Amino acid sequence: MTDRPWLDHYPDDVPKSLEPYTERSLYSLLTDAVERFPDRPAIAFWLPGAPAGKTLSYRELGAQVDRFSRVLVSLGIQKGDRVGLILPNCPHYVIAYYAALRIGAVVVGNNPLYTQRELSHQLKDAGIEVAITLDVLYPLVASVREEAGLREVVVGSVTDYMPFPLNLLAPRTIKKHELAEGHPWPPVPPDAKVRWWKDLMRGSYPSAPVAEVDPKNDIAGLIYTGGTTGLSKGAMLTHSNLISNVLQGGAWFPGLVEGQEGVMCIIPFFHSYGMTVGMNIGISKAAKLVLMPQFQLEPTLKVIQKEKPTLFPGVPRLYIAINEAKETPKYDLKSLKACLSGAAPLPLAVAQKFQSITGAAVAEGYGLTETSPITHAQPIYGKRKEGSIGLPVPDTDCRIVDLDDWTKDMPAGEQGELILAGPQIMQGYFNRPEETEGMIKTAEDGTRWLLSGDIAKMDDEGYFYIVDRKKDMILVSGFNVYPTDIEQVLYTHPKVQKATVVGIPDEKTGEAVKAYIVLKEGETATADEITSFLRDENGLTGYKIPKFVQFRDSLPETLVGKVLRRVLIDEEKSKAAAAGPS
Repeated sequence: MTDRPWLDHYPDDVPKSLEPYTERSLYSLLTDAVERFPDRPAIAFWLPGAPAGKTLSYRELGAQVDRFSRVLVSLGIQKGDRVGLILPNCPHYVIAYYAALRIGAVVVGNNPLYTQRELSHQLKDAGIEVAITLDVLYPLVASVREEAGLREVVVGSVTDYMPFPLNLLAPRTIKKHELAEGHPWPPVPPDAKVRWWKDLMRGSYPSAPVAEVDPKNDIAGLIYTGGTTGLSKGAMLTHSNLISNVLQGGAWFPGLVEGQEGVMCIIPFFHSYGMTVGMNIGISKAAKLVLMPQFQLEPTLKVIQKEKPTLFPGVPRLYIAINEAKETPKYDLKSLKACLSGAAPLPLAVAQKFQSITGAAVAEGYGLTETSPITHAQPIYGKRKEGSIGLPVPDTDCRIVDLDDWTKDMPAGEQGELILAGPQIMQGYFNRPEETEGMIKTAEDGTRWLLSGDIAKMDDEGYFYIVDRKKDMILVSGFNVYPTDIEQVLYTHPKVQKATVVGIPDEKTGEAVKAYIVLKEGETATADEITSFLRDENGLTGYKIPKFVQFRDSLPETLVGKVLRRVLIDEEKSKAAAAGPS
């Protein structure tokens, strides 16, 4: 493709191309930072409510990564083996991630909020034998350990990286909280067959050489995304895919100075967005990663004031929460320079208000797990258009094609499917050649095009707009929700005759899940009964639970009985339009 109108609208200080890309291991991001800025802070770890955090320098982080890579080798991990991380954002995640990369292993991040069913499938599918988790998460891991085939489980604690005397006092507070929430204590029984992080890190091991990798072909990470059937798939991202996207994303923030920045890391690292924009771009800039395992409003404001991060990757609901909180004016948030918002559409009013509060430029971005993930972003310091996902990042080609023929381009302004090409495109889905073939197409000139499944349009300046989804996927705060995954469970309810699920617009989460249900004749039910059934009896993750439940006498269907979700979505749009601005 030679027509790239977006290049004419790049900000002056953003390069139009980064080619040639240096072929190297993703692990080299860390070694470069350690070599250039050994005494700069690499990690500042905060627990919500804690009066102080623990800081590691880049020299200390490099040493911890080296030591844990030896631990992994001692546990039998070899090049190409998959290592499972069942962790929130904490020092253990960063250390284990880069330690695995150091020895050529493949990192597999897992959502620690998954249910047993979801976690077991992912661990089995990836073939994980060694997993790293925290003590408070161990009951979940233990429940799937045998079924998933885990050979070793390494257990850490948030107190491993807390300063004295908090590391001694915190366990009492954690115990009180866990008991109040109805969780078992101790979460790891005394006879559990686990390896403790602190014990392993104190051990003595032979040196572990840095693995030689083929950056273009060796997989660095399996990042899981759902499928149209709700079955999660591992996107195989090579070292080249991920390091290219780090460079592409980093180039979009020309104001960042190596060794002088801080990144607010609230978006989870197991998500491709948090992994690349938070952790890997942060490491590439030798920035301080300000880690918080979960978002809580006032603790987050306190940490921003204390640690003074400059980059805050987030999702609209985080910015909305800060905008609307009565506590916000009490804190100094002026250290923030730039924010990239992803996972859901960012209302212009939200971006403008956040900028007025903090001074930080807020731009919306777009990407897919299969693209490492960044493909588009609004210019941070350039022209931004409301409703647009912005311009393709350097060396990313995009086309809008006919919905039924990916080889046929649509003219500017016309809707079609967005397809993508570039160095960040995944190698394929792990052990799923047919699904890979359905998503990645090779053109006559050898270019590999990834079919996004999103219906989009491009204006004459090269700004792109997502119009709708070709797939039925719902995005709730950046998490993929697949209607069939929920519908299959709804159909097991003894009172449900028919059910379907759609996504409807939501100001805070981007989209919310709405279920439409036809009950069996003579039956009655409430929305609470349905959501409790999904949550308590079937263990669906919280963001998959319908926010709205509507009971109907019938559902719109085709002649062969397929529910027409689009009709329901159009009904919701009509109701919203009739109601007017909220």
